[in-house]
Amino acid sequence: MTSADSGHYPQQVPIDAYGNGGFRFAELSHKGSLLCLPTGMFSWSKTSGAGLTLDDLVPVLAVADQLDVLLVGTGDDIIFLDPAVRQAFRERKVIIEPIATGGAVRTYNVLLAEERAVGAALIAVERGK
Repeated sequence: MTSADSGHYPQQVPIDAYGNGGFRFAELSHKGSLLCLPTGMFSWSKTSGAGLTLDDLVPVLAVADQLDVLLVGTGDDIIFLDPAVRQAFRERKVIIEPIATGGAVRTYNVLLAEERAVGAALIAVERGK
């Protein structure tokens, strides 16, 4: 993603395309899932929305005070979140919304363009735009 492929891009930017198991943004190509946070874009090891836990979202919880909304791109299908995950974000006053990855990318881009305090946890998909 950046020099030496560290898995981190130092700023939050819109996503230009998704699919083929990854994402394109800032004239870069990233293979795999992605966390889009106020502190930058990060490689994320999660490969499926199923079984998402608080441990999977530790980097997001670390910046929760900078977020109003977290979109969770759960892959090709919407997957319901564990009540413990929802509760942890509710306690931090962050709206968390599971949505298929394509919809999450589009919504993330709109909210980011509106300069909203948005983050996204995106599971990579094969088919996309």
